[in-house]
Amino acid sequence: MIGCSMRPFTTVSNFVRQGFSGRAKSSAVLLGLTIVLASCGGNSGGGGGGGTPAPTATLTATPSAIFPGQAVTLTFTSTNANQGSIDMGEGPVGANGGVTANPTVTTTYTFTATGPGGTATATVTVTVNQITSFDGLRQSDGVTDQDVDPNGAIGTKQYMEYVNTAIQAYDKGTGAPVWPAAKQIETLWPSGPCAVNQTTGKPAIQLDVVIIFDRLASRWVVGAKTSNPNQSVGYFFCIAVSSTDDLSSSSLTWNSYSSIKLDPILKGNGTHTYFPDWPKLSTWTDATGQQSAYYATMDLQDIDNGNAEVGAVVCAFDRTGILNNPGNIKSESCVNVSHQNDSVLWSNGLFLGHSLIPADVDGTSVPPAGRDEFMVSIENPLNDGVTLTSSALNLWEFHVDWTAATPLTVTSQSPISVPVADYIPGCYLSVPGNPAITNCVQEPPTPANPQQPQIIDSVGDRLMPRLAYRNFGSHESYLVTHAIQTGNNSQNATQTGVRWYEFRDNGSGTPSLNQSGTINPDDILYRFLPSIAQDKKGNVAVGYSTSNRFTNPGIYFSYWSLPNATAPAEILITQGDGEEVTNTAPFAGKWGTYSSMTVDPIDDCTFWYVNEYFAADNTWLTRIANFKVPGCQ
Repeated sequence: MIGCSMRPFTTVSNFVRQGFSGRAKSSAVLLGLTIVLASCGGNSGGGGGGGTPAPTATLTATPSAIFPGQAVTLTFTSTNANQGSIDMGEGPVGANGGVTANPTVTTTYTFTATGPGGTATATVTVTVNQITSFDGLRQSDGVTDQDVDPNGAIGTKQYMEYVNTAIQAYDKGTGAPVWPAAKQIETLWPSGPCAVNQTTGKPAIQLDVVIIFDRLASRWVVGAKTSNPNQSVGYFFCIAVSSTDDLSSSSLTWNSYSSIKLDPILKGNGTHTYFPDWPKLSTWTDATGQQSAYYATMDLQDIDNGNAEVGAVVCAFDRTGILNNPGNIKSESCVNVSHQNDSVLWSNGLFLGHSLIPADVDGTSVPPAGRDEFMVSIENPLNDGVTLTSSALNLWEFHVDWTAATPLTVTSQSPISVPVADYIPGCYLSVPGNPAITNCVQEPPTPANPQQPQIIDSVGDRLMPRLAYRNFGSHESYLVTHAIQTGNNSQNATQTGVRWYEFRDNGSGTPSLNQSGTINPDDILYRFLPSIAQDKKGNVAVGYSTSNRFTNPGIYFSYWSLPNATAPAEILITQGDGEEVTNTAPFAGKWGTYSSMTVDPIDDCTFWYVNEYFAADNTWLTRIANFKVPGCQ
């Protein structure tokens, strides 16, 4: 091999011997490894034999796995070369340096270094993870309310979605609807107080409904509350559990239950029972099954006082009994956590710690034996019309014992106060005197009012579902998120971003704040209405809405690795071509108060997210997206 120069092999010496078999080379490329090849001046077409040194070449990609639209830095080095080029459209690049590439599909790049002694090549593969999305429920599915509230979950075979007041399921592989037409939600409760409003004769369930997939039992669970302020009828919580994980099965049935009358738990103002609002739902159990329950939480609103937030109620339903003995309502228990004598959580008639988010199990590793259910809630600023900043969250602990006379108990009416970095809830006091109204997210002005941006709700006065729980063995991780004001935009002080928190339990039995951050990569867009989860590798994804006075609402997500502490990267799911328009002052339209991020129970890697957008002004749709974060298979 006279005139040959051998270059070192990078990380593949155990697999590739001299001569570089085609099979070994292909395998290394598929692994995305940097390959350094030997070259021989006499065999490279015009080489400088007689001892002229042959070139060497290396090529690396950072990062080596991306989503479409993200940039990659290709770094190349060489020796004994005076020129170089990279294929796949990059062209001449010099002998050493770096270039930026934007592949839209998985691509293998080849760097060729050329010198008097011949040529050398190196290759690297950039994996491009695709985002798949399709439209879910829309107005043409019989849903006319502009308060869209998209909510859903991914199961083993389908994605199930709810929008006021319809449900539909979609095939995971094709996105095709499972049922010929969307169904009205009351079809899950064919009789009883959850079916028909006994006063009006109309469906008893209106607006907010939540869907989860019990990953430990492979069952769908749907929760709702009735909407009837008539004192003689009262309020009920409705829960329905599927008989199978397959929503297309001819054998599918729903085991539907209506709870006991909630009014004694809800309490009231002397004239009306407090209105149960904004339900959340979760699956919880411990390793022994003793703590097995479906948890539901509801806010309490005073309908005679501007729908002021005046408390919260937590209910637990005997999960083991429901799953093992379908057809009969099993044990249930509710507790009101908002007693007026708790001065810590009250300020001038408002309950500051409302909207409890219950921990919901992801994956199949159950919590340790004896682990109680934990929930988190916001700690809103004092209701004095001046204070805007908070510096704490609330951590609640609930214990269930289905053999006790009162099965559900809360460890303390005053939760653990968790200090966090100061924050101003999104759009707080945008309407002076009413902190529950958080409409300040800007949309573009309309031709009828060219100087006045349209505004929509940031839902900034609360934490957002889900409180996503995972047991990693070495620790238990809880994630939650909400919209806060960023303070970054001097032209628009109300700009909102997404704040996230991770709570961890390292064996003490009580989680504590481990880390947090704010997603706001620019001072341009409002980011709001988030929902968060993490995959089995600890990769986090949070989806949210975006908007500003120049840009119609869109849907984005950000992702990062908790174990590697990487910085969040923001990715577009879809950009709307319209907005919600109202032509009367203060030009504030409705907006949904739910979005949902869940993880596929089959591979425990694929994230599924649903949110709303507008195809044209006042023409809304929902979008269901799925994707894998690089590094999880």
